[in-house]
Amino acid sequence: MIKIGQILTTHGHKGEVKVFPLTDDPNRFDDLKFVFLNLPDGYTKMHINSVKYHKNFVILKLKEITDMSAAEKLRNIYICVQEEQLITLPEDHYFIFQLIGLEVYENEKYLGKVKDVIQTGSNDVYIVQGNKKEVLIPALKTVVKNIDLQTKKMFVELPEGLVD
Repeated sequence: MIKIGQILTTHGHKGEVKVFPLTDDPNRFDDLKFVFLNLPDGYTKMHINSVKYHKNFVILKLKEITDMSAAEKLRNIYICVQEEQLITLPEDHYFIFQLIGLEVYENEKYLGKVKDVIQTGSNDVYIVQGNKKEVLIPALKTVVKNIDLQTKKMFVELPEGLVD
C-alpha cells in the first residue's frame, strides 16, 4: 500500500473529509474509484463519491462515511492505494518508495543505501546512508547514471568534492 494522502479533519456535516495530499499531483484523486484507509485494525476499502479541491487540500466524499461523526473518527488516518492503482510515470521518473532502500554505487564502490529523498524546488536530493556517514546526492542526470529497480541498485558519478 502506498500513502497518497492524510485525512486532517471533517468538512461540512455530510461526512466529507479534508485531505492533505502526499502526492505531486493532487488531481490524481479524480481518477480513483476507491481507496484504502489505514485504520488501526487494518486496511479498509472505501469508495469515492466525489472529489473537490480547496486551496492546497482535497475534499473527499466517501460512500461509506455518511455523517460528520463518522468522518471525525478518521482524523489523521492515511489514505492509500495499491501499487497497481499508481499513475504511470514518464521514463526515468520514480516514486520515492521505489528509491528507498536502493544500494548506491560509484563504479564498483558501495556508497550506502537510499534512506530518504528530500524534495527541493529545483531537484530532489537522495540521502544515502553509508557505513560511517550520510551522503547527499543530487538527483540530476549528470550524477545519477542508472537506476535498476530489478536489482535494487543505483549507479552514480559524483561531482568532485562531494565525498572526501
